[in-house]
Amino acid sequence: MPENVNLLPNFIHNAIDDDLKNGKYADGIHTRFPPEPNGYLHIGHAKSICINFGTAQKYNGQCNLRFDDTNPTKEDVEYVDSIQEDVKWLGFTWDDRMFYASDYFDKLYDFAVELIKRGKAYVCDLTADEIRQYRGTLTEAGTESPYRGRSIEENIDLFERMKKGDFADGQKVLRAKIDMASPNITMRDPVIYRISHTRHHRTGDKWCIYPMYDFAHPLSDAIEKVTHSICTLEFEEHRPLYDWLLENLGFDSNSRPRQIEFARLNLTNMVMSKRKLRQLVESGCVSGWDDPRMPTISGFRRRGYTAESIRSFCELIGVAKSNSLVDIAMLEHCVREDLNKRADRIMAVLNPIKVIITNYPEGKCEYLSAENKPDSSAARYVPFSREIYIERSDFMESAPKKFFRLKPDGEVRLKYAYIIKCTDIVKDADGNIIQINCTYDPDSKRGGSTAGRKVKGTLHWVPLDGCLNAEVRLYDYLLNNDENAEQTDFMKELNPASLTVLQNCKIEPAAAWAAPGTKYQFLRQGYFCVDKDSAKGNLVFNRVVGLRDSWAKTVNKK
Repeated sequence: MPENVNLLPNFIHNAIDDDLKNGKYADGIHTRFPPEPNGYLHIGHAKSICINFGTAQKYNGQCNLRFDDTNPTKEDVEYVDSIQEDVKWLGFTWDDRMFYASDYFDKLYDFAVELIKRGKAYVCDLTADEIRQYRGTLTEAGTESPYRGRSIEENIDLFERMKKGDFADGQKVLRAKIDMASPNITMRDPVIYRISHTRHHRTGDKWCIYPMYDFAHPLSDAIEKVTHSICTLEFEEHRPLYDWLLENLGFDSNSRPRQIEFARLNLTNMVMSKRKLRQLVESGCVSGWDDPRMPTISGFRRRGYTAESIRSFCELIGVAKSNSLVDIAMLEHCVREDLNKRADRIMAVLNPIKVIITNYPEGKCEYLSAENKPDSSAARYVPFSREIYIERSDFMESAPKKFFRLKPDGEVRLKYAYIIKCTDIVKDADGNIIQINCTYDPDSKRGGSTAGRKVKGTLHWVPLDGCLNAEVRLYDYLLNNDENAEQTDFMKELNPASLTVLQNCKIEPAAAWAAPGTKYQFLRQGYFCVDKDSAKGNLVFNRVVGLRDSWAKTVNKK
């Protein structure tokens, strides 16, 4: 498990400290991460993972991975596998403590029967729409169900028949009997079991009734002896039900789980809802859950984000009590900071134009030393010969005064190599420039007599012979709107330019054997990662993030 994860003081840890001072949880701190396997995890889940596993780490406790698989209509083994992969990739382990809510279906059923026996639950025949109507509003109390007064014996019999499959989906539900006049609508006799004749990916056809999340979650926590149920802020109004269930089923107040809520993560220009992410996948707006434009952990991993940068981001934003919108530039800053230390430097020309150095000897090839990382003594060697490629945008025929790249009769330095001067250009029949002719100063490379001669522009380049052809995918934000996508019709805000694919890009030979996932800094271009679509002779790179760090500059100005 990574060190120093989410160890900065926060209100969650303060609450745990108070519990320990008051003599609670003598057996140690125990947390859990309880995802529903109905989609891939996103960056918001990464924050929860870091908080739950990091909290357990801080207190030398344990953290379980538990799948909330109580809704088989939306769940799939694919999601179970992807969640495990994501948690491991972030650097965390649950050892032998991987559980499923479905592990406890028999116990949960028994707990429900116990509530009925205590007069705290009843079988209700109202439809879902009728239950909503009877529930009331924020300003008006609810109305009791006409089935609320059923005897304990009748409720036990009906619940048993629900289990046996005697009723159709939606025909009956089991509700907790609490208070239809409660100011908290969640407490107005919530549904705790519903009928669903759906095959479960683990239990098969054994069950046709399934517990609701609000029922299964606190009891699963209690079964696993979880001490602190750390969840996002939308569950704050559900906390009274969490506590009510544990209290009414006899769990000791000094050892039963305590729910603590924190603000969920909302990022600018990002969709942060599994339901909406699923809509993007199923509508074909993205290539899949791991599309590099997606805020899923698998999407970020494929794009080239590192686990270290995501953990650093989660610590940087901290743990808050109120929801807010975080600028995605903060995440990009963490990615740049991490990749700057670990990514090798190479040169890549994304929109190439050929340059011929006319006074360089034909047939000659020399290998020039180039740095791999700023703080590393290791070097790579780049072949240099008479013909090279530069970026088309680095040449301008009619250049303004302050254009310090290549222009007619102008000089620039080639990175790690020589100073060249443009002497001529070649155009096609349509007047497009297809070749630039230059001369070079043979004494201007490192160690030469004119190596110190100053020119204002330095260009990256790649050799024509031996360079690699590649496809480069440039990613922009998925949404045009930088506001919270939860507040807008997000499909209307999709950025049509969120992906630009460049073909026939030229990469220096050092990347020839790069495996998928390898990260580079393309000089002057940004950070790039070899995509899983790559194959020998068919390199594909994703742009991870550009070189410019607008967030860090903003912070430094302040």
